[in-house]
Amino acid sequence: MLKLLSLVILLTTYLLADSKVEIYATTMESSKNVVNASGGVTVVYKDYFLSADRAIYNRNTGELELFENVRANQGKDYQLLGKYAKLNIAKKERLFKPFFMLDKSSQVWMSADEGCAVDKDFSIKSGVMSGCNPNDPLWKMHFSSTSYNSDTKWLHIFNARIFIYDIPVFYTPYFGYSLDTKRRTGLLSPAMGISDTEGFYYEQPIYIAEQSWWDFELKPQVRTNRGVGGYSTFRFIDSKVSEGEFKTGYFSEKDDYFKKQNLAHDSHYGYNFLYNNTDVINQWLGTSFKGQSALYMDVNGMNDVDYINLSTNDTTENVTSSQVLSRINLFYNTQDNYFATYFKYYQDLTKVSNEDTLQKIPTFHYHHYLETFFDDHVLYNLDMQTNNIYREVGKHVTQTDLTIPLTVQGSLFDEYLNVSYKAYFYAQHSKFSGTEEVPSGIYENGYFARNYHILSASTQVSRAFDSFTHVVGFGSRYTTGGSESKDGFYKDYQEFCSKPINKDSKQCEFYNISDIEEQLQLDFTQYIYDESGSQIVYHRIAQSISYDKAQSSVGELENEFDYQITKGIKFYNNFFYNYDENSFSKMYNQISYNGSGFNIVLSHLYKDTFLAPTSTTTPYTSYITSSATYEYDKHYSYNIRYNYDYESGLKKSAEVGFLYKKRCWDFGLRYIENNRPILNDNGSSSIYDRYIYFTVNLKPMMASGGAPLFDYKLPQTMEGL
Repeated sequence: MLKLLSLVILLTTYLLADSKVEIYATTMESSKNVVNASGGVTVVYKDYFLSADRAIYNRNTGELELFENVRANQGKDYQLLGKYAKLNIAKKERLFKPFFMLDKSSQVWMSADEGCAVDKDFSIKSGVMSGCNPNDPLWKMHFSSTSYNSDTKWLHIFNARIFIYDIPVFYTPYFGYSLDTKRRTGLLSPAMGISDTEGFYYEQPIYIAEQSWWDFELKPQVRTNRGVGGYSTFRFIDSKVSEGEFKTGYFSEKDDYFKKQNLAHDSHYGYNFLYNNTDVINQWLGTSFKGQSALYMDVNGMNDVDYINLSTNDTTENVTSSQVLSRINLFYNTQDNYFATYFKYYQDLTKVSNEDTLQKIPTFHYHHYLETFFDDHVLYNLDMQTNNIYREVGKHVTQTDLTIPLTVQGSLFDEYLNVSYKAYFYAQHSKFSGTEEVPSGIYENGYFARNYHILSASTQVSRAFDSFTHVVGFGSRYTTGGSESKDGFYKDYQEFCSKPINKDSKQCEFYNISDIEEQLQLDFTQYIYDESGSQIVYHRIAQSISYDKAQSSVGELENEFDYQITKGIKFYNNFFYNYDENSFSKMYNQISYNGSGFNIVLSHLYKDTFLAPTSTTTPYTSYITSSATYEYDKHYSYNIRYNYDYESGLKKSAEVGFLYKKRCWDFGLRYIENNRPILNDNGSSSIYDRYIYFTVNLKPMMASGGAPLFDYKLPQTMEGL
């Protein structure tokens, strides 16, 4: 459509310049100052060609009239303008009657009783346009008039009526459309919906782009039974290496809805700030360091989860996570060293207050990259981090970790066997501060230091057969502890916090030291590739053997298997088997099929922590996910999705729908359920949002795959369907 309308303007303004206009015809007769041309009349102007059966040119008035089969050509594009055209070179006036144009690339056509232009202003009266077959268009837009200015490149359509076949479905007294790709201030496509609880939903985005380096989008919305609100987004590019985005929003609940739904807040508000600068130190400090520096910011704040969920009427974008993370990362990186600081702030949306949530504000990180000596046989690096683990109330701590690994490596037996020895030095220091109303223990500053050793040996062999290649690898890794030293907090709580049953206790929330077990890790891997080099089979088995008398002598068996059964069928399995419990601690299976128009994925995740169940927690996780799409042909496609938490007996989400595509339009229908968390006076809970989405795209005016035109929200339920 853009190309069509742009070409209209180009063709109708072709006499504005002083360039030469040439007229060719089989027969020409001249009487006084009037020239009559007939038989294949062609008018040439620059790279445009106009043709007609007959033409009359008046030298005195400067008028050129074209009769019957008036056509225009530009390159490979062919356009039919109408039966009559009148062009006044001196007055820069153009008239086409009747007017018809077809753009072959987009297949958009426009027909009108009359089209005329004066200088840079162009107008069409009483017309119709569509992207469908002109003989029987599925959709068409009637209009009383249009106007266009070649400087502003903005098309104004008045009294636009959209018809589906001959049924009117939409009317607007005005419709504006830009004919170039430059960002412009104006209205964006609205979003509409209806719900029995929230009433009629309407959102009208307003887009403002007055300068090239920024734009602003304001999205006021109304939910007639629930309340009103608005969200805004300010985007900017402040330099060649940096850009950002700031979002904020507010929604006010009606009093009756607030009380009926037992919500925790009668208003919802928040903000989101994104910023990225890929050369921040040199830009901000005016330096010319050769290393790479960057700043990344993702800062979020809100009073509850509905701030996010009310920002859109699309339930597929609703929040299901109970935490919001804000991050600020700043680093400077050279060939040898890495310096960074990180800020992490967690907001728990299930809590009315976030004052007791642990935060990492800030983290300081230094890393010295790998150094090699003696022909790469000796390697070492260094890593150090300091974490300030803070909260507003209660105890908090500053912890510093130092890790220095030293590796000696080589190969034996003509490189068939690779061996290495790695010595680790690790230390952590904790400094406590803050007070507790109810003391959970005595926390003394302290340090923990130790060294441990890893000896590894591995080999890999391959063999090519007629139709496939087989690669087999064996590896072993022996780990043993060394000496250790500790005092303060670590000396007081090591024995208590090393027991798995105490890991989540209040006393151990700052204890993150894991014991070094003396163990042998054995693993076997194999690959099978076909003649083209594509992987058919990947298989890995890993088994640990512990020499620690306090632990089971045999650790969990891990098995990972990936098998491309056929070109379209694939199976993946990953499990951990616990010998002590004689049961699987984790089992994940996925099977997929892609072919003959189908794309089907079915997966199941099972976990068992082997801990005793409580009134609020269970040791088991059993989660099923499934999705399927089917493209019957180039017109019809279907999709279905179903996710179910088997352990809790809750359906997490479901969707079923179809999409019908034609060259000039798309029509889709989807039913969606989404389990959404909410915050009320009783704490956190969840409800099912259920929507029916209608998608209609009138191409090419609307982009395929865009937002739904209309949605209907079904009554909320605690159980779904």
